[in-house]
Amino acid sequence: MTYVVTESCIKCKYGDCVPVCPVDAFHEGPNFMVIDPEACIDCSLCVDECPAGAIFDASGLPAEYARYVAINAELTKAWPLVKDKPEPLPDADEWVDAKDKFKYLEMAETA
Repeated sequence: MTYVVTESCIKCKYGDCVPVCPVDAFHEGPNFMVIDPEACIDCSLCVDECPAGAIFDASGLPAEYARYVAINAELTKAWPLVKDKPEPLPDADEWVDAKDKFKYLEMAETA
């Protein structure tokens, strides 16, 4: 099983998870990050690094986040690979504890 980035990352994108990934499995979108399920080696290093608590093992994923398995797989193909920690979004701290953020997910490819 792989790890999955979920809703808590939307509008935050802290990026602390990126530098600890030994296989460069993260892809970056406008306001969210995803893990490539083909690249992920299930090491779990990213889980503890995420200040938003957005990363879960797919096998233990809370039911309300089930759709994020497909979202991670789909957006990995559209978004660029990121190897270095990006800057968090400017208002990340204001959004980190917000709920029901799916409606804010921007799926367009970053420039």
